[in-house]
Amino acid sequence: QVRMVESGGGLVQAGGSLRLSCAASGGTFSNNPLAWFRQAPGKEREFVAYASRGGIFTYYSDSVKGRFTISRDNDKHTVYLQMNSLKPEDTAVYYCAAAGRPLGAQEAIVPDLYDYWGQGTQVTVSS
Repeated sequence: QVRMVESGGGLVQAGGSLRLSCAASGGTFSNNPLAWFRQAPGKEREFVAYASRGGIFTYYSDSVKGRFTISRDNDKHTVYLQMNSLKPEDTAVYYCAAAGRPLGAQEAIVPDLYDYWGQGTQVTVSS
């Protein structure tokens, strides 16, 4: 059973930066593609970014492309989300997720294709 724990959320002003971390345990980390999703109050869970098992292939939602960067350190069993130029509309609970197989760009955005999830970390961007 893979366990994932996010950290690094908080309150930041618009234009600021945060780096989220997600530490995984209980599985073979390097075998799992990883992603970040987010969910704002009253909205559905939304795809943010995806990294393949080796981190070579990455996908981003259009709303964060150019501002957010996903990366992973397989030795540390950790995936990161560097968030720059934050906007109030980025306010949400951010979740990391692990998939059991490689996902294409169209599949990566589908929450149901991920097998393991963290508990989430709150990111609040003030205007």
